[in-house]
Amino acid sequence: MNTEQRLIRHGREALIILLSCLIFGATASAASGKPDPYRRPAVAAPADNAVTPARVELGKMLFFDPRLSGSQWMSCATCHNPALGWSDGLPTGIGEGMHKLARATPTILNVAYNKILMWDGRAASLEDQATGPIKAKAEMNQDMKILVQRLSAISGYAEMFEHAYPGEGITEKTIAKALASFERTVVATESPFDQWRQGKETAVEESVKRGFKLFTGKAKCDACHDGFNFTDSGFHNIGLETPKDMPDDVGRYAHRKVKINMGAFKTPTLRDVALTGPYMHNGIFNTLEEVVDCYDRGGDVQGNLDPNIKPLNLTSQEKQDLVSFLKSLTGKPMLVTLPQLPQ
Repeated sequence: MNTEQRLIRHGREALIILLSCLIFGATASAASGKPDPYRRPAVAAPADNAVTPARVELGKMLFFDPRLSGSQWMSCATCHNPALGWSDGLPTGIGEGMHKLARATPTILNVAYNKILMWDGRAASLEDQATGPIKAKAEMNQDMKILVQRLSAISGYAEMFEHAYPGEGITEKTIAKALASFERTVVATESPFDQWRQGKETAVEESVKRGFKLFTGKAKCDACHDGFNFTDSGFHNIGLETPKDMPDDVGRYAHRKVKINMGAFKTPTLRDVALTGPYMHNGIFNTLEEVVDCYDRGGDVQGNLDPNIKPLNLTSQEKQDLVSFLKSLTGKPMLVTLPQLPQ
């Protein structure tokens, strides 16, 4: 299969995903005639990096190519594995030389909707974030000048970059733009919860319906996990203990020195959350039940605690209902075909 055929095939896949976002977003609240806060928004992109089949195809190639790392054995997909909820299934990530990282690998599912990225919010856009892990010595440990030279020496990549970004060449900026374009197609599929919101009462069990009522009521989960992507894009200290083998992590405070940010981390999406454990920024909990128990206790460390975190006094049944609701946010797996990398 030549480059043009690959572009057509993978471009079709990406456009189908994006069209489904627009169609579902337009119909989700049709029954009530009112704007639905859980309605899927359209996927936006900056003016200089509109999503096109050629850019998505190039970004996908780069995402799965281990040659982007200094060791040439680690790709973006090593940590953001589509078979593991676009994460890695580990408490915390593993980087260069099997080095254990301090934070869990966040899923990239629905990052297209994020207003700010990374656990501590240090990246303002997908383009800004894309090359961060590549350059980080503890992660992929790649010198971008060497990477540009390496990719430029591969004729297949030279052709694809020119097709995707005519006249811009192979640079750190175009590498970031291509990766961001692919990541904008990694979006959640329709879940049982979404079907229920559209009026299909049989899409979920009664436990899910009770759980959603708790989520938006007594448990007050939607104070931080709101809207279609179930995140306020904010930063909160939720009272987590730091494992003994890990250093204290100041979180958002490292980049914005306001007291409330000490130990505060970005609110993650809850889409496909049943697939993305272990949970929290430090991977301290293995199950959703453990997560719910922590919130029910009002956190475990009271210092600088977010004011929204208070004991909930949930019953055993209510906890089960909340977990049932969270599991209802899982859609069918996004179909991903592995690319044949240029040699």
